[in-house]
Amino acid sequence: MKIILASSSPYRQLILQKLQIPFSCIAPNIDESAVNNESISDQVARLAKIKALAVAAGISELDSYIIGSDQLASFNGQVLGKPGDFATAKQQLLMFSGQTVRFFTGLCLVHSANNKVSQLVETFDVTFKTLTESQISTYLKIEQPYDCAGSFKCEGLGIALFDSLTGRDPNTLVGLPLIALMELFSTMSIDLFEFMQQN
Repeated sequence: MKIILASSSPYRQLILQKLQIPFSCIAPNIDESAVNNESISDQVARLAKIKALAVAAGISELDSYIIGSDQLASFNGQVLGKPGDFATAKQQLLMFSGQTVRFFTGLCLVHSANNKVSQLVETFDVTFKTLTESQISTYLKIEQPYDCAGSFKCEGLGIALFDSLTGRDPNTLVGLPLIALMELFSTMSIDLFEFMQQN
């Protein structure tokens, strides 16, 4: 049995390493554009699924389990992706100051032998401190989280921006909810404890 993470994200790779299971990574080549009138929950679920299926279609090993994941943030009905640059990140964090942002993470597991699919969407809420423009600029210059949804790295200095976190798995914020992933493997009768590497 092989486990494949359908992602090139170094953040997701680091999270999956916590489970101490052998896995490889293949970046999916898909169109991540939104569909008209699609809810944010439906969008992350769809993208996680097509990422996993795209990788499954390109591999020859029949007994492989492919993990697809996608994440977006929502604030006041607006969908937020990765900021990409300092100015956009600063604008986002100023908007978030003293407010709560909800993150949606779509997770999908595909078995290449039969294209069996198991998936879910996990949510996580982040309430930000009331932040000054100077505090935000200092944070961004230090951590430069421009490739992260929400303009922060919660596993790093980003924790200094928060008043509270609400959700069952903090890994969700980084884009790969491990509690949910264990559940998806269970639905396919796979016990990941059997594959955890002992030192």
